[in-house]
Amino acid sequence: MYFRKIGEECGVFGIYGHPEAANLTYLGLYALQHRGQESTGIVSCDGKKLYAYKKMGLVSEVFNAESLKVFKGHFAIGHVRYSTTGSSTEKNVQPIMVEYSKGPIALAHNGNFVNINEVREHLEEMGSIFQTESDTEMVVHLVARSKKKDFEDTVVDAFNQLEGAYSLLMITPKMLVAVRDSKGFRPLSLGKMDGAYVIASETCAFDLIDAEFIRDVEPGEMIVINENGFNSYFPFPKRKHSFCIFEHIYFARPDSNIFGHNAHIIRKEFGRRLALREKETADMVIPVPDSGSCAATGFAETTDISFQKGLVRNHYVGRTFIEPKQSIRHFGAKIKHNPIKNLVEGKDIFVVDDSIVRGTTCRKIVLMLRAAGAKKIHMRIPAPPFRYPCFFGVDIPSRDQLIAANHDIEQIRQYLTAETLEYLTIDELLTPYGNEGENYCHACLSGNFPMKVSFDYDTQMDIFGKEQEDKALDLLKVR
Repeated sequence: MYFRKIGEECGVFGIYGHPEAANLTYLGLYALQHRGQESTGIVSCDGKKLYAYKKMGLVSEVFNAESLKVFKGHFAIGHVRYSTTGSSTEKNVQPIMVEYSKGPIALAHNGNFVNINEVREHLEEMGSIFQTESDTEMVVHLVARSKKKDFEDTVVDAFNQLEGAYSLLMITPKMLVAVRDSKGFRPLSLGKMDGAYVIASETCAFDLIDAEFIRDVEPGEMIVINENGFNSYFPFPKRKHSFCIFEHIYFARPDSNIFGHNAHIIRKEFGRRLALREKETADMVIPVPDSGSCAATGFAETTDISFQKGLVRNHYVGRTFIEPKQSIRHFGAKIKHNPIKNLVEGKDIFVVDDSIVRGTTCRKIVLMLRAAGAKKIHMRIPAPPFRYPCFFGVDIPSRDQLIAANHDIEQIRQYLTAETLEYLTIDELLTPYGNEGENYCHACLSGNFPMKVSFDYDTQMDIFGKEQEDKALDLLKVR
């Protein structure tokens, strides 16, 4: 069984036609660090050879003046990663680079293929030997085995055999290629600076390097950039779009424009929509920083209640730290957030967070505020309850770990120990998009999956739980 439960977001960056391609890729990845904090890598090219450096760790930890010296050339791609399919080990760090009969190739992928079992088993039956656990490596094998002559055609041939979410960059000694799946699950943007073309998961990467945003890479589009210039193709069948709503709920940086909307503005509107039906009153609105801040501003403005930063976030929390004994209550939450006691003491408070997944962190925050003297705590979530896992590249766990999959709102409120709890409905979530709302995937909220996912029975039960067998078999295609 190759599918390792649910994957997470990643970030990709590529540039063609600039003498400082690798350095600019480093900066682009730095801006995309929020999309993946597990590992990172860069591959550059001078038209003859590929140069690679990748390791586990943050961008600032992996790259320095010395490591950047290994890169040569005028085009490059880079990647920041969370675990998707495949474990968190050095061998799975991207970009994946291999040598095959037609030369070297490197790939960086954001997304998740959903027919991984069938494709990988077929490739292994044909003699392919995999070096990683990543689903991205399948693209390499499909390209290498294609009977097509031109590289561009081998890429099209490979992706015609794959299903799922992918915004993917690849380079060979001759070109940079960008591909986005026909449903457009994951974002990908096109920009330009000093005559060079730039492609990135989010537009905030363009801002850092003073690149001009041109447009989104379209769903189903393949872009090829080489010495002959820029070429755009639409070689894949058109399909109904399924933009990931989770990008706007949480994942994208607030200063990024995703799917034609600014993330901050759309989150602020989510908060406003939630406030329009508010029945309670309070002394202040405080966000859970930083993810709840945008929606909290919209909520506060609409209710005309004071917006206050009642929780302070420690921005310097490392990925690992030495935990004390159990004598310090709620240590895991306190290491990230701490209430301002003098502000919240004796007050009734609206607390706005982007979502509740397992509920454990939210409960600890409520208890911390209570210990700091808050009188009443009203939790407000500017998103619907997460009830289903995601198969298209976002880290939403199996159903037995999703509190809303197994408890109603009143039970969740009791667990959090909040006075009241309100979520946004799916209709309210989609209202700001107008007629565009039908173009968004909200399967993790509604259970309405935009395509069948083909896993074996054991994997389905692992993800959904035995008690959800009928739902799993209805949503997923059993092999």
